[in-house]
Amino acid sequence: MTQPVLLRQSFLIATTTAIQSVIPWLVAMSAWNGLAWLFQLPIRPTSIESIVIGVLCLVLIESPRDVTMQLASASLPAATGVIARWLMLLVTGLAIVNFFGGILDAFPAGLLWAWLLGTPLALIGTTLLMQAVMRRLLMRASGRRVAVFAGYNDSSLMLARRIRDNPALCLAVDGFFDDRSADRLQLAAEAELKGSLDDLVAYVKSRNVDVIFISLPIRHVRRVMTLLEELGDTTASIYYAPDIFVFDLIQARASDIKGVPVVALCETPFYGYRGVSKRITDVLLASCMVVVLLPLLLGIALLVRVSSPGPAIFKQRRYGLDGREISVYKFRSMTVTEDGGDLKQASRADARITPIGKFLRRLSLDELPQLFNVLQGRMSLVGPRPHAVAHNELYRKLIKGYMIRHKVLPGITGLAQVSGCRGETAKLEDMEARVRYDLDYLRHWTPMLDLKILLLTVIKIFRDDQAY
Repeated sequence: MTQPVLLRQSFLIATTTAIQSVIPWLVAMSAWNGLAWLFQLPIRPTSIESIVIGVLCLVLIESPRDVTMQLASASLPAATGVIARWLMLLVTGLAIVNFFGGILDAFPAGLLWAWLLGTPLALIGTTLLMQAVMRRLLMRASGRRVAVFAGYNDSSLMLARRIRDNPALCLAVDGFFDDRSADRLQLAAEAELKGSLDDLVAYVKSRNVDVIFISLPIRHVRRVMTLLEELGDTTASIYYAPDIFVFDLIQARASDIKGVPVVALCETPFYGYRGVSKRITDVLLASCMVVVLLPLLLGIALLVRVSSPGPAIFKQRRYGLDGREISVYKFRSMTVTEDGGDLKQASRADARITPIGKFLRRLSLDELPQLFNVLQGRMSLVGPRPHAVAHNELYRKLIKGYMIRHKVLPGITGLAQVSGCRGETAKLEDMEARVRYDLDYLRHWTPMLDLKILLLTVIKIFRDDQAY
């Protein structure tokens, strides 16, 4: 939805924005009741079924990841993706409600399918129509506001480009103000330096600037306070967009705690529904794999037990979520079950590896018992590989940001493993490369990335010569 705070005030803008915010809900409910009428069912807007479906639609549309906000200026492919995600959430909600209440059992399957398939098409069509209306009403030159930036950096340049690429914001970037010279700043081609920060107030007054984005590093908080005091003599809207890219960010995002704004600089990607979807996927896939692979698991356990003295499965202490110690299961592949402070990594031609262990390690079959760690909630199918406690205590002192990889559950496989960082870490550089991939996984996690890693893991098992 177009942010009205960035637009010139008018009744037309307020009305259009309000209509845009309820369009998806109106489309979904109109489609439901219209199809019910076509199927000649006695469904009224006040019926319990319509109320339940309406509440579900409203809750999902007005969720923190507001569908209407994402649809306002999205392209057709992007809008289709947003609607597909919303529909998936809606179907899941309906399935849960129907499981406990059975309110949909009495309806023809044709009605339900027609609604589930027809609603997205209607939403896409309505969205495109509303976008056309918004452009015609709001994209006029008289409705555009002029914006400038106090501070030139990655944050301000990124925001300026987003404004340029999203005309629905009705903003025109006039330029940047910074105390450094143009040569030192290495300005992008589309960026124009208007002057120093001391020139900002006079420029705003003389050029009728409407919006000011203060984008200075957090360490310059005193300079920000001075600018706010000086800009108090203008009528411009002022936003603080701090340059947080000076940090090595992990899942940075803005939020609030009971109305107090906060900015996350380092956080897990699995918050809210993301964590729920990740856990459900882990449990479902791990359960299916255990059932399918149970004969193989029993066969490997028997082979390990009879091939050499010792247990079939051993437990090793490793660091899990938030750096808490967990026990990880593995098929024993060595003549020893080391778990002490002086733990030696397996190497090529290691005399401790048993004949059956060599085969298991080559195909990563020794890791299969960790499926039970996944079901216990100690691990995930995909995530940074857990290291032995002894190795963790060593590398946390040598590699900057090493412990951040423990912001998520450790995985049976991970981005580092499918990117070539598998096997022995004989040199510090080997572990540094692995940690870089682990942190990239935290920064860029999506369900599709997990799926890609799982598929690549299967392929790598038969092609990788780094496992031993």
